[in-house]
Formats: sequence, C-alpha cells, structure tokens
Amino acid sequence: MMERFYNPVFVKELKLRFRSFKSFSGLMFYLAVICIFIAGFLLITTEFTGKGFFKPEISFMMFAVLTILQMALILFITPSLTAGAISSEREKQTLNILLTTTQSSTQIIIGKLLSSVAFLVLMLIAGLPLYSLVFLFGGVSPSQLISIFLFYLLTVVAIGSIGVMFSTITKRTIVAMISTYGTIIFLGGITAFFFFLSMAFNQMGNAVGTSTSYMAYFWASINPGALMLTLTSSSMGDALVQVSGVELPVWISYLITYSLIIVICLTIAIKKLRANMKSNR
Repeated sequence: MMERFYNPVFVKELKLRFRSFKSFSGLMFYLAVICIFIAGFLLITTEFTGKGFFKPEISFMMFAVLTILQMALILFITPSLTAGAISSEREKQTLNILLTTTQSSTQIIIGKLLSSVAFLVLMLIAGLPLYSLVFLFGGVSPSQLISIFLFYLLTVVAIGSIGVMFSTITKRTIVAMISTYGTIIFLGGITAFFFFLSMAFNQMGNAVGTSTSYMAYFWASINPGALMLTLTSSSMGDALVQVSGVELPVWISYLITYSLIIVICLTIAIKKLRANMKSNR
C-alpha cells in the first residue's frame, strides 16, 4: 500500500535540499529578518528602555504587520526554490536521464514541488516560536494563527505550482524565475493597484460604479496581502463588504481561485514535461 505513494523523486530532492548549506543559510536569513523586526518593534514600543506597558492592541498590530511580512518573505523565497525544478535538470543535461526512468510525469512534477513545499513548511514551523511572543501580550486568538498558517500553505503550493509550470515550459532557469516573480508582482502589487483604482472610481460616483465595486472585490480576493488583512482584522472584511456589496468572505474566493491555479499549473507542467516525446506516460 505504501509503495503506491512512494515517490523516489521526492525522496531524492528532499535529501539533496536538506543537506545543502544554501538551504539552511536561507532559513537563517528568513528567521533573522523576523527576529530583527520583532526586536525593533519591541524596542520602539518600549521607547528603547526595555520597560513599559504593552497593550493588547499594540500586540495585535505587531501580529498583523508580522503576518504581512512573513507573507512577503514567502512570496520572495518560493520562486527561488521552484523556478529551477525542471529547467535546472535541462541545463545540467540530466532531464533526459530522468525521463527514461520508470517515474511518470506526475510523479516527477509532484516530487519536485513537494520537496520545495516541505522546506517552506519547515521555515513556517521554525518561525512559530517567534509568533508565540504575541501570545505573551494577548490580542490574538489561536484560531487566527491556525487559519493564517493554513492559507500560508495554500499560497506556497500555488506559487510553487506556478514556478514548476514556468520551469517546465521554459528552457532557462532565469527565464522561469523572472516569469514567476512577474506573476507574484501581478498577484501582490498590480491587483492592489487595480483594487484602489476601482475604489477611486466607485467613490467618484462614476456611471459604472456598481461594476467597479464588484471589481474591487475581485482584485481583493486574489491578493495575498488583502487576504491577510481580512483574516487578522474582521473590520477590514466588513469594510470590503460595504464597498463591494459582496457578502462572500474573501478567504472563500481566495481558496477557490488559488486551488484552480494549483490544478491548472500542475496539469500544464505534467502535459508539457514530455511534450516532445512520442508517448506520454
């Protein structure tokens, strides 16, 4: 039974990744950034005296900013781990050897993706002790933390799937990485710009104000930053409902959209992996 779920590609990639000094130097950089932010926030709040009254509202603010920061770090790190999954094999001229093994295209793609996701999950788990500092001061519920980490995982898998797809359909790693970062810029930055643009048209009372309010919800529903804001603050979600007129929570639309991204990107990657071969397994 277990042999059916055994993936040699995943096991090999996992061993190589966790034995690499580059991987753990990246983990150290990730934790260092979060530590610097938390230490700086605490010092500023206590006016560099190390003493003072830490209100739950301030603790919640630290949690919200830390959540956005961690999401930004995840979006920044994920392409570097996934954009070279297949293209690096092609550049090292080992892809043809990999394709002659008994592993199917699905096993190769899923194995490459899961090895990267496993390392990113390790990063999220390594950051949990730093997150636990927030509970010392109150203002945050455990359910919020759990929901945020679940959507972290969904975002990691979605961005990883995009990286693997570009790595499969392009011949160079640098091209795949640029394409993946371009997609992230669209999801995180361009959608935010369109959201505020739709909000501006809606406030101006334009003739198409009703449609732009729905568009504001659409752009917010695919933006990772907007999702984190609505998860950390219910008032942000209520404000979005008032502006757009859509009562469907943002996290549901985000879940559906990013699940479709995962399915579409992985399907394209699996189909294109052996595109030039006479028979696909």
